[in-house]
Amino acid sequence: MPRVKANNITMNYAQQGTGDPLILIPYLAADHACYAFQVAEYAKHFTCISLDLRGTGETDKPEGAYSTEVLADDVAAFMQALGIHKAHITGLSLGGAIGMWLAAKYPDSVASLSLHSAWPKTDPFLKAVVESFQVTAKALGSVPEMVILALFPWCLTPELYAAKPDYIQALSDFVRSRPAQSVPSFIQQSNAVIAHDVLAQLGRITAPTQITFGRYDMATSTRFADRMMQAIRNSEVLIFEGCSHAPIYEKVEEFNQKTLTFLQQCAGVRAA
Repeated sequence: MPRVKANNITMNYAQQGTGDPLILIPYLAADHACYAFQVAEYAKHFTCISLDLRGTGETDKPEGAYSTEVLADDVAAFMQALGIHKAHITGLSLGGAIGMWLAAKYPDSVASLSLHSAWPKTDPFLKAVVESFQVTAKALGSVPEMVILALFPWCLTPELYAAKPDYIQALSDFVRSRPAQSVPSFIQQSNAVIAHDVLAQLGRITAPTQITFGRYDMATSTRFADRMMQAIRNSEVLIFEGCSHAPIYEKVEEFNQKTLTFLQQCAGVRAA
């Protein structure tokens, strides 16, 4: 896999497709491969660049505190290192949190912003959820097993578990097949989730923005929708019915179609 030096760390990434650059920012505990179902479709229209955040995959794992702002600075430096002056930015959950910081601090670098199951400021409920992940990861001594046993039930609906047990198993196998994040790196990254607060910066975002939620998501529910839409100019909100925190896996075809429509509209506006 290609690597590049950015913000004093070496970052790993994958690139596929042709067209305007589209950067996909992973969620908590995941590496660049987490968007495999989306890249398969997006790459028909965009140059998809999926990266490993600091502390994950094959990117460096420096010691010290992480924050969503620092992770956004990493992405900005990554773009500069690759000579990308402007890109479409998409991210789910932590990836969306990072995307908001990126679009607020570096507005000229963001052609469009796609925020899926994201949130502007961690509240007590979300803090409690993430702290439970930390306790489980420490107890199991394994981040992949924590993801499967503790994080999955917050991301996927009971109906999906009941209807497609083989699919749940396939997702579990996929998690186990990827480079395992260490428990200390997970604590660093999840502490960034707990401390996340970009609320006061949202007014600086100028890129057209798509904000999506799963109807049954509890972790980052639609309780965050109004604050985000009111603060981010030129934004729209879309709800995926019958989904929880991870529509990217729950309703792949619908998710890809509706998000790709937004991306293509933004690319068309830019090209015009």
